[in-house]
Amino acid sequence: MTRETERLERSSSDSGSSATSGHHVCPWWVGYLLLNPLRRLREDPEKMLRPHVAPGMRVLDVGCAMGYFSLPLARLVGPNGRAICVDLQERMIARLLKRARRAGLAERITARVSTPGNLGVDDLAGQIDLALAIHVVHEVPDAAAHFRELFRLLRPGGRLLYVEPKGHVKEAEYERFLQLAVEAGFKRVDCDESIRSRKTLLKRP
Repeated sequence: MTRETERLERSSSDSGSSATSGHHVCPWWVGYLLLNPLRRLREDPEKMLRPHVAPGMRVLDVGCAMGYFSLPLARLVGPNGRAICVDLQERMIARLLKRARRAGLAERITARVSTPGNLGVDDLAGQIDLALAIHVVHEVPDAAAHFRELFRLLRPGGRLLYVEPKGHVKEAEYERFLQLAVEAGFKRVDCDESIRSRKTLLKRP
């Protein structure tokens, strides 16, 4: 166990609140609700990720919470890949690391605490094969800056899977977010929607 992991786990005894510049972020305890097994009936992480993830890839999971997508992602990238998981809240990251160790996947995961204005992975700029922004863009304080940062982190040809829940993000707002992504330099590859969510695959040229 690294010193950083030990520090994150000790933080789970703290309040777990995050500075968000006044922008709404789900409280840490919602992470437990997001792990509800019944969620798989409407949002199966393996089914969502498998078409986009291959063994050996380096994938960024933005707003990973306690790892609903992160652990399946770590399985899909395999022993030679890497799941880079970032979240604003240390308690989310601490719980993710515990779950990863129990599942035998900790060696495939890099977990970091981000800030409202920076994902904290600048050292990986231009090296990410795929970024996941699932149910998270509507919570960031500056969506335009967020897309610019993701564009910079992806390698040329890298892709961004952008998903928002219909219950929180209406169609007009979703299209506005997509336009910000295009202005950041992304190209739309594919769009899809289900009863509960809208999904777009974007590419860095």
